[in-house]
Amino acid sequence: MTLRAVLVSVTGVKLVGGIDSSTQSTKVLLVRADDGVVVGEASAPHPEGTECDPDRWWEALSAAGRGLLERADAVGVAAQQHGMVTLDSDGVAVRAAMLWNDVKSAPQARELVNELGAERWAARTGSVPTMSFTVTKLRWLAEREPEHAARVSRVLLPHDWLTWRLMGGGARGAGGLVEPVTDRGDASGTGYYSPTEDAWLPDFAERALGHSVTLPRVAGPGEAVGRTAWGAVISAGTGDNMGAALGMGLADGDVAVSVGTSGTAYAVTAAMSADPSGLVCGFADATGRFLPLACTLNAARVLDVTARLLGVGPAGLSDLALKAPAGADGLVLLPYLDGERTPNRPAANGVLRGLTTSNATPENLARAAVEAVICSLADAIDFLRPYGINPGRIVLTGGAARSEAVRAIAAGVFGLPVVVPAAAEYVALGAARQAAWALAGSDSPPSWPARPSVTYEASATPEVREQYGRLRDDAAAWQVTGLAGRLLG
Repeated sequence: MTLRAVLVSVTGVKLVGGIDSSTQSTKVLLVRADDGVVVGEASAPHPEGTECDPDRWWEALSAAGRGLLERADAVGVAAQQHGMVTLDSDGVAVRAAMLWNDVKSAPQARELVNELGAERWAARTGSVPTMSFTVTKLRWLAEREPEHAARVSRVLLPHDWLTWRLMGGGARGAGGLVEPVTDRGDASGTGYYSPTEDAWLPDFAERALGHSVTLPRVAGPGEAVGRTAWGAVISAGTGDNMGAALGMGLADGDVAVSVGTSGTAYAVTAAMSADPSGLVCGFADATGRFLPLACTLNAARVLDVTARLLGVGPAGLSDLALKAPAGADGLVLLPYLDGERTPNRPAANGVLRGLTTSNATPENLARAAVEAVICSLADAIDFLRPYGINPGRIVLTGGAARSEAVRAIAAGVFGLPVVVPAAAEYVALGAARQAAWALAGSDSPPSWPARPSVTYEASATPEVREQYGRLRDDAAAWQVTGLAGRLLG
């Protein structure tokens, strides 16, 4: 089952295990506690889909961790945010977990926001819940599967459940023997936790599900919450975005931009954000601070679709894009191929504007696609600015960050230095760093040397964002007037 494993012989040093349980797979790193050097790694896949039996995560963790985790002196788990794991009074899963990418609860998200108002949601929870948030899935369960909802005694997040299993929880009939725990970072993505009060909002969960439930204890940053069967210290764990921030060691002035299937822009701050527009999620981080985040739906997949249209691979698309001038000779793409979350345009489509006989070249189309994705993420960065975030540099990660065109064009569009750290499993590294923190019992995470990186700088290209902004704003007007999808020259 394990897809890849690398192991370096190490003796006489403390080792920590970092686990990244994502939508697609479990990745396990074995890391030196004192300096973060990776000495072993492995991964195992998860089933595809928007629901998953939690036992499949445990099987993947067991497979990927075999030969690695039992050597660890401490272990931490970071996992996909927002997933809903429901347990009955015996600690048995009521149904398959609903994942963050399950869209069934979109109507319930609208209901909940309308009931309390966006301003109250933002003020109390830091975010206006979308269909990704756990609270909307609880409402869906109550409305669509009331027989399951009635059996729910506890609600956990994916990382909570895996941490609980590492602590010895989960045996049939033994649910009361081990008390589940979570951390404030992952809890802040549920829709029933207050990052400012550092406390659950049980009435918000009860409003959604229809009855009260037991929620996990919220552990402090750096806390050791238990031990594994082999005696390793277990840290509180966290959500994947919080884990990535901890793994990259984001500093003041850094804004992380991840260009994966979707796109994210986030930063670590001292103060919570509360955006009633819903464009910025006011998450907590894994260190006692905050992690305002803006997420776009359309990122690397826009590049994949364009490459397919042009009959090239990712490297070919990059080569083509770099051969075209900034602005692609006036060809502009709005990348909202399947709707968009930031800005909130669920019914939007992609729009190509400015196509002429003279600029209709593969190079310009490739350039327009890359510029569209980067401009969309530049918008996401701008949504963070009202919350005291003034980026001094961009830390660029994600699968598409391997593209030379993405790196070079991003520096011009953002108008800031773009730092591309060496490829690494930063979510798992963050989980490992948290484990090392719990092992040391210190007041702050260990200071690990920064990973090697490459910095890109370029002359700013404001004209690219200007022509993109005109198309974005015009498309919003078309949507209001029922003309969305219209193609203009």
